[in-house]
Amino acid sequence: MAGLLRNTIRRALSSPAWKRTSRWIRGIPDYTHLEAQYEKESIDAEVIAYFGDARAKTYQLIQWLPVLEELAKHHRVAIVLRRPSAIAAVSEHTNLPIVYQRRFLDFMNMLFRSHCRLAIYVNNGMTNFQALGYAPMVHVHVNHGESDKISMVSNQAKAYDRVFVAGQAAVERHRRALLDFDESKLMRIGRPQLDIPAPNVLPRTVLTTVMYAPTWEGENDANNYTSVDAYGPQIVRAVLGLGGVRLVYKPHPRVENSADPVIAKANAEILALIEAAGGEHCVQMQGNILGMFEAVDLMITDVSSVGLDFLYMRPEKPLLLTDRRNDPETLHTEAPITRATPVLSEANADDISGLITTMLHEDQEAGTRAKMRTHYFGAGAVGSSLEAFVGAVTTLLREREDELRGHTETRDSGAVEAG
Repeated sequence: MAGLLRNTIRRALSSPAWKRTSRWIRGIPDYTHLEAQYEKESIDAEVIAYFGDARAKTYQLIQWLPVLEELAKHHRVAIVLRRPSAIAAVSEHTNLPIVYQRRFLDFMNMLFRSHCRLAIYVNNGMTNFQALGYAPMVHVHVNHGESDKISMVSNQAKAYDRVFVAGQAAVERHRRALLDFDESKLMRIGRPQLDIPAPNVLPRTVLTTVMYAPTWEGENDANNYTSVDAYGPQIVRAVLGLGGVRLVYKPHPRVENSADPVIAKANAEILALIEAAGGEHCVQMQGNILGMFEAVDLMITDVSSVGLDFLYMRPEKPLLLTDRRNDPETLHTEAPITRATPVLSEANADDISGLITTMLHEDQEAGTRAKMRTHYFGAGAVGSSLEAFVGAVTTLLREREDELRGHTETRDSGAVEAG
């Protein structure tokens, strides 16, 4: 009797009805209708953008969507998702075809029924290695930004057929970090995301605009480059104290909901300082920072993609970087951009106002920044990166079709001879 009761309970708890009820009780969205809508047995695409993570990380893919839409003008492109929560987030931002397959077997069967020849990966999610099992495709890692953080280089790069990087700085970054890595995998394409115009959401002003755009604290101490807790309130007080200047506070989106109490406290203090100052100062906790660059006269940020993106788009404007570890020698090695910009550290944190004022009125690093921009992104102007990206994908697709054709002919020839 007890066994029968246990089996009855087990069946009830594993039923679809109970799973839906359980999600409702726990406040978890039910994506069942989306799963059914986006599941497909095959894909009509040459190129897939593969993303295996949940909604929280979809920002990594979303920043590539405008580039993929440009690519779709030349090749058939589809988005492949493996988690239902990602469907809702991604579908809000693109009209590209979206395909969902959660189970590995269904996903692989879908690939074998399709004619996909190139896969693009924007991160190193664990399920990427399921997709890598499909040999006919060229597997291309593009990452979701360009920065000098150590997380930008992973030993997993060895698993992909090609790794798209911005320029020479990224090549050297891989050379420093990886052993036994085949550098011929690296293809320099610049930063195509930055070639897509983004609307400016900042109010117009006649004031000089200084943006403070710190990164978040990372998953661990080695990946922690944020200045929010180290210098954040000091920076904000200094900028707010300058005459004729508007401050725009635009931290990394993950700062707003940080679970680190020290970061949360510093962020709250920054927000309170800005609110008390009144005036035209702005807080932008979310939103596309790239569209704000046009209005910025001086950028203050950390070692992150923001500083390099600003260098690419606005090399004529001064840039101030921070060093939370107060180790200039290591910083200059790991983040070459800091050789072309002033760096805020404990050594000069007592006079941030003076440092900013000097940079606004005596920009002595403009020529050095221009050379550093070439080091990171190549010599092309804004627009050249998108062209390089589309060209690289086109070349790889053509080469793969030739390779597959030759492979099939060789295999068929061998089969005839063997008979």
